[in-house]
Amino acid sequence: MPNCPKCEKPVYFAERKTSLGKDWHASCLKCEKCNKTLIPGGHSEHDGRPYCNKPCYSALFGPKGFGRGGIESYVYR
Repeated sequence: MPNCPKCEKPVYFAERKTSLGKDWHASCLKCEKCNKTLIPGGHSEHDGRPYCNKPCYSALFGPKGFGRGGIESYVYR
């Protein structure tokens, strides 16, 4: 039985969410930055960790520079 990459506890078949090639508990599959609950296939990954597509992944790892500083831009420190 595989262990959850977040909490390291066993993931039973009935409760598993498969994403990033691993089995997760539904409550453990959350964005690393904002802690929003994610659904399998509806997010991005960076260095093996899940991030929500907007705003976290695009703000942290997306394009930067001219034309990206409008209302829709997010700044994380």
